[in-house]
Amino acid sequence: MAGYFSIFLVLLTLGSGLIWLVDHLVYAPKRKERIALAEGAAGKELDEELKQEIAPEPVLTEHAKSIFPMIAIITVFRSFIFEPFQIPSGSMMPTLLVGDFILVQKYSYGVKDPVWRSELIETGKPERGDIAVFKFPPDPKLDFIKRVIGLPGDAIVYRNKQLYIKPNCAEGERTQGALQCGEYNKIALEIINKDEFSLRGQSLVRLQESLGEVEHDILINPTLPEFKSKYYRQQGSKIDEWIVPEGHYFMMGDNRDNSQDGRAWGFVPEANLVGKAVFIWMSFEFDHEPDSALPSWVPTGVRFERLGNIQ
Repeated sequence: MAGYFSIFLVLLTLGSGLIWLVDHLVYAPKRKERIALAEGAAGKELDEELKQEIAPEPVLTEHAKSIFPMIAIITVFRSFIFEPFQIPSGSMMPTLLVGDFILVQKYSYGVKDPVWRSELIETGKPERGDIAVFKFPPDPKLDFIKRVIGLPGDAIVYRNKQLYIKPNCAEGERTQGALQCGEYNKIALEIINKDEFSLRGQSLVRLQESLGEVEHDILINPTLPEFKSKYYRQQGSKIDEWIVPEGHYFMMGDNRDNSQDGRAWGFVPEANLVGKAVFIWMSFEFDHEPDSALPSWVPTGVRFERLGNIQ
């Protein structure tokens, strides 16, 4: 089911639209009739102030008529086209930073009704490498954002901070994009730098990962061990191996050692998908000094260079 704000928007749109419709069909004609009778008795056309006194429009109807067009446009735009999100954590660094405001393309993975989220029109499926927003499987009230790593039927291995993918190929298919069928493909990594990002005083390594035909950057903490004891254990598989069930996807954060993702809680059902992250429309800095008098939620700057399409 959709979040409370989406439900509120739909109810507000339906309520204001219903009030406007009932007034238009039932009460507005009666008001016009009273005004026509008054003008006939007076023998002249009445001014607007007098018309309001003879047949006043209810305050509720007036408000409903004024907000309905705007609320309807917002509801349609947010439910079916684009929805704004704010990045609250560093799990997708360096691709997305805390303070980034993004647009999510809602129709990328199907047009869904805004309340029950059942699919109305099929428009497409996630592709390997997409950055997707989805309802967090253990708690669907929460929205998560991660990168699509495994498609239905794929076999995934994450071992020694290296990703391997065995794609689910059709019979007779030899390759799937840049991945070879029938074997585990070691996903290529190339070091970019080792000093751009840090976490609690420890430098993080920035690498370019070639996920099939999609190239993107990730962060690795070389001193931090893999917490395999916290990995999601799939029956019949090793502790660091997963086979993606049909109708599900395997997600990981780009900040590999600081991301709660599919390695910890498993797979994302297709019904949980919200949309594809496509654009950064604003990016705020929150670099407060320890003695700053500003509240922590007040931005200290704008990162204009980050605005644009998401890779």
